[in-house]
Amino acid sequence: MCGDRALDMRGVPYPSLKPWQIVVAGIVALAVAMGIGRFAFTPLLPMMLADRVIDLAGASWLASANYLGYMVGALLCTVQPWLSRKLGSMRPVNTPVMVRIGLAATVVLTLGMALHLPLAWPLMRFAAGVASALVFVYTSGWCLAQLARLHMPNMGALIYTGPGCGIVLSGLAAHTMVSEQWSAATGWLIFGVLASALTAMVWRVFGPRHELPATTPQAEPIASVITPRVHGTAEVTLLAIAYGLAGFGYIITATFLPVIARQSLPGSPWLDLFWPILGAGVIAGALIASRVRSVGDLRLRLAACYAIQALGIGASLVYPNLTGFVLGSLLTGLPFTAISFFGMQEARRMRPAHAPSMMGLLTALYGLGQVIGPPLVAGLLARGGTLAEGFSLSLEIAAASLVLGAAVYGLMIRAFPLRPAHGLSA
Repeated sequence: MCGDRALDMRGVPYPSLKPWQIVVAGIVALAVAMGIGRFAFTPLLPMMLADRVIDLAGASWLASANYLGYMVGALLCTVQPWLSRKLGSMRPVNTPVMVRIGLAATVVLTLGMALHLPLAWPLMRFAAGVASALVFVYTSGWCLAQLARLHMPNMGALIYTGPGCGIVLSGLAAHTMVSEQWSAATGWLIFGVLASALTAMVWRVFGPRHELPATTPQAEPIASVITPRVHGTAEVTLLAIAYGLAGFGYIITATFLPVIARQSLPGSPWLDLFWPILGAGVIAGALIASRVRSVGDLRLRLAACYAIQALGIGASLVYPNLTGFVLGSLLTGLPFTAISFFGMQEARRMRPAHAPSMMGLLTALYGLGQVIGPPLVAGLLARGGTLAEGFSLSLEIAAASLVLGAAVYGLMIRAFPLRPAHGLSA
């Protein structure tokens, strides 16, 4: 009689959540984990460089530590059910509780960066990456599943405004800090307090009682995900490669945008505003994605998103002026979380009974692409020449990778046309 509502030990249904509560909780969780836990480093990097607590080479490796942690966290989400079985536990993971753990870890690790412990910073950023992946994968899966049960799948795109909200908030805060000449340590402290306040807002929503009972088999490890089920190994592999290219394609801009702007527009009052402009693009892109009807081929939408992001990177290369950076920041941010939304929907279409594992696999490949980006920049900068030349070549390679990713989706559309029987399940 209770349908999909979870029951307590007495058989009494727990209070159900309204769609807007699910969406707001998803937005806030991703704002904390992604906008602050992962990307607060970007607007604070110029402050850390000014404080001489790090150089560009060290910043590249510190960023990679975070992205490596993100990849490892995604892999943990993928293999968790397999590990549980090996350890003799058949109890499924409680998704909301995992979100809580990730959010709490993000708060602690962000505050930890305020301490002058440079030897511990790589470990902190690595752990923050793990926490971000846990929150992203479990929040995405939980929110999309909840909204699908309520027959409002398109509202799921709204949760992906969260990273953009976090980016805008952290970017504007960092702009104020730079103008007031505050230290980077103060910045980390402020972001940690902000993450704590936002986490408190949604803590009750992500309580254990709001986990819905499983209606499908539990997620499986990577080895099982890539074996033929509804879709073959070749199709899954191409999707994973294309999604990984998106991680590499955007990460150089997402890591070094304020620093790159300082090389091209020294002294401009806009230097610390390009990052929140990118965040505004993220929000707009997620809102647009939420209005797109659940018909058609998601791979075509993904290809279009890659092309837009490549144009955004190219804009700042072709026009290294105020107009080019504003347009480039906006276009680079516009498809950022739309790619995640469409990618996660495609994962659910291809592996409907094993969506969490498929989502974890794609997120891990995305993370691998991110790990490669900053060391590439460090290597190109070490080759000599000017900083502008090194950054330009890095961005050219990034834009080319996005074009390649769009081409892979085009290949998939031709080689693996949609079957009418499957459609686009959300």
